[in-house]
Amino acid sequence: MNFPLYIAKRYILSNSKNNAINIINRIASLGIIVGAMALFVVLSVFSGLKVFSLSFTNDIDPDLKISSTLGKSFLISPSKESQIKKIDGLVSYTKIIEERVLFTFNGKQEVTYLKGVDVNFSKVNAIEKKLFNGQWLKPDTYQVVVGYGISQKFSMGLLDFNNQLEVLVPKPGKGAIENPEQAFNKTDVIPVGIYAISDDLDSKYVFADLGLAQELLEYKTNQVSGIEIKTKTDADESAITDQLQTIFNNKITVKNRAQLNESLYKMLNTENIAVYLIFTLVIVVALFNLIGALIMMILDKKGNLKTLFNLGTEIKDLRKIFLLQGTLLSVFGGIIGLALGIIIVLLQEYFQLVMITPTLAYPVIFSLENVLIVMGTIVTLGFVASLIASSRVSKKLLE
Repeated sequence: MNFPLYIAKRYILSNSKNNAINIINRIASLGIIVGAMALFVVLSVFSGLKVFSLSFTNDIDPDLKISSTLGKSFLISPSKESQIKKIDGLVSYTKIIEERVLFTFNGKQEVTYLKGVDVNFSKVNAIEKKLFNGQWLKPDTYQVVVGYGISQKFSMGLLDFNNQLEVLVPKPGKGAIENPEQAFNKTDVIPVGIYAISDDLDSKYVFADLGLAQELLEYKTNQVSGIEIKTKTDADESAITDQLQTIFNNKITVKNRAQLNESLYKMLNTENIAVYLIFTLVIVVALFNLIGALIMMILDKKGNLKTLFNLGTEIKDLRKIFLLQGTLLSVFGGIIGLALGIIIVLLQEYFQLVMITPTLAYPVIFSLENVLIVMGTIVTLGFVASLIASSRVSKKLLE
């Protein structure tokens, strides 16, 4: 058996004759356990909050979205559509048109996005599940589905034929316009549904039929501003992107869900890193107790160390005893803290003990990645703390 490891385990399992040293050792172990538990619980909570925050955009954003690199719109021919359908890993796709337009209702105005969608839109996005009231729009009609935020701003109901919702779209072209009323294509539309996702998204889109959007923007029947794609869960996004670029001769931009919400993902990741660093700093402070406990142990075992030194044990092996002792304490403390943290997280995940609202539990997610992060952090910092403490063992100390 490795001699330093054998002595280190004996020191861990045995109590010192000095009761104060035993108390310091217990406090150091408790600090490691509580630190590991707290770090894991906090990381699990932020993982849950991240998934919860992204769930809102997942209802309205596709897995992949195609847009033109040369302008607002592009043409898609039947041959290109047939090639898209043959791409491996692709479940469905939908053609869309997005344009900022002016909506007026009963003397009120709002500039927001008109999103024209075809019949396949519900196969790509889960927007129909978020309908707060009414129904989804029918194809080839002047029906629209508005967000809850817009309906609140307009104080607007559904199927109100006495007060029409009007949409105005600037006409394409150049040059001065003598009559301002002729500068817009406009038509009356009928709200038949209201969706509710989040405060930001509820005021972002008004959904209409693709043909109506093409008519207002004076687009051709095969002219769109984007294509949204739903892929299989195990699909290779990079391979699908390469095939799409080949089909459109590298004249398009393909973005996944993370790229479509780049600022949101960056914010959530930055918050996660900040919280990790803050709690890591707490663990560093707690590990000062470990350094103190090991130094006290070195002084307490000074006589034994002197005997071992006189018997021929090298200084580096004597240092290794306390290095291993501190590292083992960190490992055991980390395992116990993780076990407690996992129990807390699983209890919250399955039994919803802590609630934000009467119907919404505080989101947490058990993740193996978080287990590895916490264990790696505890062991690494514990090793460094043990290395600092073990460096106190020297020939001068023993003499």
